[in-house]
Amino acid sequence: MTHPAAVRTARPLDGVDLRAAGPPALISLAAGHLKLLGCAGRTTFARSGAGRISLDESVHADIAWARAAPAGEVSDEATAQAATGVMHVHGRSSGEPRGLAADYLTTACAVLTVQGLLAAMLGRARGAEVTKVRTGVDLAGLLAVSQYLAAATAEDGEAVPIAPGGPPFTTADGVRFEAETLDPEVWVRFWRALGVPEPIAGSAWRSFQFRYATACSPLPPDLHDRARTATWAEVRRAARESGASVCALTSLTGRLAEPAPEAPWQLSPRLPFAPSPAVVPETDRPLAGFTVLEAGRRIQAPLTAHILGMLGAAVIRVEPPGGDPLRGMPPACGGLSARWLALNRGKSAVEIDIKSPTGRAELRELAAGADVFVHNWAPGTAERLGLDDGDLAAVNPGLVYAYTSGWAGRLADAPLGTDFMVQARTGVGEAVRPRGEAPAPSLMTLLDVLGGLLGAEAVLAGLLLRERSGTGVRVDSSLLGAAEMLTLPALRRAGAGLDPRAPAGFGQPVPTADGWVAVAGDRPVPEVPRGAGTAAAVGLFRRHGLRATAVTTALDALPADPRFSSVLTRDDHGAVVVPAPWRFA
Repeated sequence: MTHPAAVRTARPLDGVDLRAAGPPALISLAAGHLKLLGCAGRTTFARSGAGRISLDESVHADIAWARAAPAGEVSDEATAQAATGVMHVHGRSSGEPRGLAADYLTTACAVLTVQGLLAAMLGRARGAEVTKVRTGVDLAGLLAVSQYLAAATAEDGEAVPIAPGGPPFTTADGVRFEAETLDPEVWVRFWRALGVPEPIAGSAWRSFQFRYATACSPLPPDLHDRARTATWAEVRRAARESGASVCALTSLTGRLAEPAPEAPWQLSPRLPFAPSPAVVPETDRPLAGFTVLEAGRRIQAPLTAHILGMLGAAVIRVEPPGGDPLRGMPPACGGLSARWLALNRGKSAVEIDIKSPTGRAELRELAAGADVFVHNWAPGTAERLGLDDGDLAAVNPGLVYAYTSGWAGRLADAPLGTDFMVQARTGVGEAVRPRGEAPAPSLMTLLDVLGGLLGAEAVLAGLLLRERSGTGVRVDSSLLGAAEMLTLPALRRAGAGLDPRAPAGFGQPVPTADGWVAVAGDRPVPEVPRGAGTAAAVGLFRRHGLRATAVTTALDALPADPRFSSVLTRDDHGAVVVPAPWRFA
């Protein structure tokens, strides 16, 4: 790649030739993102097989359905969701495994593919001999459930029961809605304004608060009962009076009139800078030598930085005085939260009070020596603290400044920018449920994970643009962008006048005497004999020429599952570690 001082480019892959071939599910979204980043070239679709994407005939990505599991076990979206535990986690709130009616894991795998190619191009630009990257849909699935898997295999149990239940709520006039607050007092005030006694509302808080961790929220029936007697106007008034945030579920057809940008992220070149001599990275760690400074909360920004760390970057977490309170979130492994380890393993940390002048000066000093700064603070926080991209560019003009937000500043009436609220507002709650199921956001943190993956993709694109243009770069990604990416196929169907939702029963597993089986494709399946177990049902389907796999219904059994036991390991704390989703050569 040409030295950055000699190139001025608006996009990181301008002038790069693209060749993509394979099934649309494995290559179309990845090829689309690469074209948005500047590639031009040809895409050839096939009905089956693996996917392959090449850039300038020098870097090649091989995409498979199964990279860890045997090919016969994972061969499409449904079997990938089943084997990796996604069906189980998504189905916790309903009490049985359920398939996501959207192509969630192939979407995640597409982003991983682009990440791998961008990282390989960065490695080559810095002297590494990277020519190939391999990834798989099953690896995307393991990454998507990594927090739930870590918790299920921890030393102690969950802080709250795992049982069916949770939002959304339905009003007397038929409006289905999500409620959100991060404050228990606001939660109690909201329900008290609707006539729920304070002790009952207060008893529900812990389950509601932990739904991000457990993917379920068994609530007292009184809350749903009271919501059903209130009008939507009364619910909104209670929200205004209490400070809670509420959002009615938006339909996919209702989203058609709302404009969306072509890309799920935005890259904005900033000031020119004088690059330091590059560190030549190892082939399998193409980001080695880069330093990432992360000030992230919850899932989205920490996952973005975690992905960059898996690619070889050194990650420094900025935590408040006393440390990140989520370090102590149960269940624990070796004295640390298993969930926290799933997102923050291998990072170093520094405690900084960014509300104080001294703390902000310390953060600026750290940013001066970093390549990337990533955060997901509430809107306006960075500007108010003097830590926006312009402020940090003053101390480091070559910085890639990454903001992973909720709404990307695009919705004037936006509620709190959290996973389930974005799912509700963007039609995800409809897209992930087939016809016959009431629309409802999944209590699996779908958008936090996709948003974190998009954030890492945007940072990698920003680093490559910096390499080629010789300027610092601001990159913006959001949960809204993740939602629009996930719902795009459904929105296209709606725009063509078709039913945007998958047919009833689409991708749903088949019950057996002792579990569940997922079958690939949409062909009719033979009836499972009464009393037949999962193994017998899998054999029956395969004898009929169908591809099938057992549905994982207990995450704590996954490390011993022959499909994944060879790739799941444990760290020094005893927590389960999912593999990096790429292999470089």
